[in-house]
Amino acid sequence: MTGTAGLGPLVDPGPDLGRAELARYARQLALPGIGADGQRRLRAARVLLVGAGGLGSPALLYLAAAGVGTLGVVDDDVVETSNLQRQVIHGESDVGRPKTASAAAAVREINPHVDVVEHGVRLTPGNALDVLAGYDLVLDGSDAFATRYLVSDAAEILGLPCVWGALHRFTGQVSTFWAAPRARDGDEPRGVTYRDLFPVPPPPGASPDCATAGVLGAVCGTIGTTMATEAIKLITGAGRTLLGRLAVHDALQGTWRTLTVHPDPDREPVTELLSGPGDAAGTDPYAVFCGIGGTGQHPAGLSAAELAAERDRGAAPLVLDVREAWEVAADPFPGARTVPSGAFTGPEAGRVVSDVAGWAGGGVVHVLCASGVRSARVAEELGRAGIEARSVAGGTTGTGRR
Repeated sequence: MTGTAGLGPLVDPGPDLGRAELARYARQLALPGIGADGQRRLRAARVLLVGAGGLGSPALLYLAAAGVGTLGVVDDDVVETSNLQRQVIHGESDVGRPKTASAAAAVREINPHVDVVEHGVRLTPGNALDVLAGYDLVLDGSDAFATRYLVSDAAEILGLPCVWGALHRFTGQVSTFWAAPRARDGDEPRGVTYRDLFPVPPPPGASPDCATAGVLGAVCGTIGTTMATEAIKLITGAGRTLLGRLAVHDALQGTWRTLTVHPDPDREPVTELLSGPGDAAGTDPYAVFCGIGGTGQHPAGLSAAELAAERDRGAAPLVLDVREAWEVAADPFPGARTVPSGAFTGPEAGRVVSDVAGWAGGGVVHVLCASGVRSARVAEELGRAGIEARSVAGGTTGTGRR
């Protein structure tokens, strides 16, 4: 069988399979385009997954079951109860445990032939090239635009293919990016990356995170397993990948659409990661590029535990809780004023900011959310309006407040 519509197999086959492997992968060995040769390629492959969350969970499970020899996992977060609805690699007993450790244990339980490498760090311009180096391809299951641009740029610099997925409520998207794929017959589009699909990031707040917008857990499974399938096709050379195409899934309508993605002829190749003002201010330049993360104008905020301690001592810090009503009901912060983060980007945003200014009366506003992402965005918005606002460090999770 020929390669992936012009692409040869990504990974050379390793040694012959042992008897235990032949028995384990019997149904996969019978597949045209896989067989023993493809299975040996899978075992020799090194795949990095960015994020052990909604997309990384099913992708990890199925890549482990398929026999990918080495799986790297990048995540600096811990398992929370709210993750369990969609992040199926974690269980109730994993709450509070690092996601990389939980994911690694699950992978080893599924397939002891797989080596798992834990990268319990936040991916940054300072470590991205080192983390991605040595892998054959990367799967980007992150949920932040800054991380997506960073992963795409690092993969382009290192010459790696990148399988990308994204979610929003009942919909999902999948594509494969590769700046310089190794062509066999020239049929596939060349040089398509995340920057060709999204030349500029959306305005801050234009795309709400899953805590605000919600996401159906089963859609994570659909998109995550599609990403795993893309990885298997790239490794073995079977079938046609989504390189140069974007697959869009609507779960409520039960439909898939495929859109063509062309390389931008005017886009300059990425030869180095972003640097500049973000680094000098102690923030990620990719966050600055995406219009989030601050520019160093506002000092770091207190943690939720420190605010609670101040309150218990009789102080009255001005806490603005920008979580959704159901989040506040599940874990209230006593004394906080509640205004969902979406109100700061809607048609009434000006009035909402004015109301907050009147409430604050010139005092420091401590903006609170679950993880610190939404609160940082709102604090920036308030700061532009002349209100001294600080994002609560780490949000309500992982602080020991409860």
